[in-house]
Amino acid sequence: MKILTNKLLNTAALTLSFGVLTLASASAQAETAPTVSTSENEKLGVQLGVNLRWNNSAYDLDDNDVSVLPSIFFDNGKYYARGNQIGTYLVNDGSNEVLAFVQPGGPSFDPDDAKGDLAQLDERKWSGLVGASYMRTTPIGGFKAQLSTDVAGRSDGTVARLSYLAKLTPGKWTIYPSAGLEWVDSNYNEYYYGISQKEADKTSLDRYKPDSSISPYISVNGTYAINKDWDLFLGQSVNFLADEQRDSPMVDDRVDYKTTLGVLYQF
Repeated sequence: MKILTNKLLNTAALTLSFGVLTLASASAQAETAPTVSTSENEKLGVQLGVNLRWNNSAYDLDDNDVSVLPSIFFDNGKYYARGNQIGTYLVNDGSNEVLAFVQPGGPSFDPDDAKGDLAQLDERKWSGLVGASYMRTTPIGGFKAQLSTDVAGRSDGTVARLSYLAKLTPGKWTIYPSAGLEWVDSNYNEYYYGISQKEADKTSLDRYKPDSSISPYISVNGTYAINKDWDLFLGQSVNFLADEQRDSPMVDDRVDYKTTLGVLYQF
């Protein structure tokens, strides 16, 4: 256990060095994103592209967030980049997969897009998460447990996920559906959904301090092989807010979802 812990700390430190790139892109859901490998024509096995993302936030904001982001997919069996997650394999024997990774986490709240008292609240930003995951691959799909914590000093929160993942290949499509449960601690919820005493004092809002929570989510990501070089990427994720999050004065919807459309070129 001590050897595995030291190895995890070393690989997490290595992947953290790529955090700037990771935080710059919040494209596909990493756990169901496609991976690529070197093909017979000696391509590098790297896919680069650009995607358009629509983010319908559960926050009470004026407009939905629309952004254009770069995307990268790479996997050489030791290191990988999958959408918004970059990491390294600790174990990968075909049936068991242990990863150490960095990725962005949490919603973002810009008071400039809010009205009334909400416009006087502090900004909430993405966190930088470092974590590890274990996935068991079976004939009926993958079962995954993931644990990560904020190292950017924003929420100082911890996030855990239990997921089921599958892979479907109808025609030129490769589709990755996923569903699961997400647990977040009170630090996470307090930063992203709480109202501090300072914020309450300068607005008419009451102080709000949520506890930890559990909520379900689903996502479907897919790639369509246009030809041997180009792929079309489509993604849809839906996160259902727990009562501790939905009851926040900052929130006006039970659901937070993201839609992604992009193209990828394989080098």
